[in-house]
Amino acid sequence: MLIREEPDGFLAIGQASHAWISGQLARAWGNERFGPVEPWEEVCLGAEQHDVGWAEWDLAPEIDPETGRPHTFISLPLPEKLELWSRAARKVISQSRYAALLVSMHGTAIFGRFGPDDPAGKRLVDAFIDEQRELQARLAAGFDPEQVRRNQKLVFAWDYISLALCHDWAPAKVKDVPLADGEPVTLELSEEGELDPWPFRDELVELRADARRIGTGSFEDWEAVSLEFTLRPRG
Repeated sequence: MLIREEPDGFLAIGQASHAWISGQLARAWGNERFGPVEPWEEVCLGAEQHDVGWAEWDLAPEIDPETGRPHTFISLPLPEKLELWSRAARKVISQSRYAALLVSMHGTAIFGRFGPDDPAGKRLVDAFIDEQRELQARLAAGFDPEQVRRNQKLVFAWDYISLALCHDWAPAKVKDVPLADGEPVTLELSEEGELDPWPFRDELVELRADARRIGTGSFEDWEAVSLEFTLRPRG
């Protein structure tokens, strides 16, 4: 769950809805400098499904007692969060082994980079990563490891761009984005939706997703909202 503040309440953006934006970014991605997305369908599916572990939870989320609002992907206690992520990749295996591999690698990349500092939390995260590494070894058989690593970084970049848009984090920087060849670059997202350098085929990228507007009442009292974002090159 993502929470976006509003004057008279907040928007509840489901993880699957935010991931849908990641999938739209994947399908728009690629030019001479940034190269194509390959294998196309599998990577786009992995981007779109990278938060599939949260889909059912978001329908009836736990309430954070400190805020009275649903827990977010940040505030949810670590054991529950790891349980959701532990099941994520397995939900995708029946669709695509390659996409499931990217979902699992995305989870380990997140917890490897943003894991807890306390010893108990580290033990939980280490156990999760070991479990996922074992699954990844089975899923990765026969795939090009360099290509898979490149695509995991792309999913990470699309995820962050989507989060920045949904949370209104701009200006924001998206680091370690792979190019067609050479060193990775950092993308800069402005408050006006300008992205530099420009990684897409077309000169304008339109994105959309659904959210629920929650007023002062209970979480069950919501209004459907359409979110729309436009990305364009700088200048």
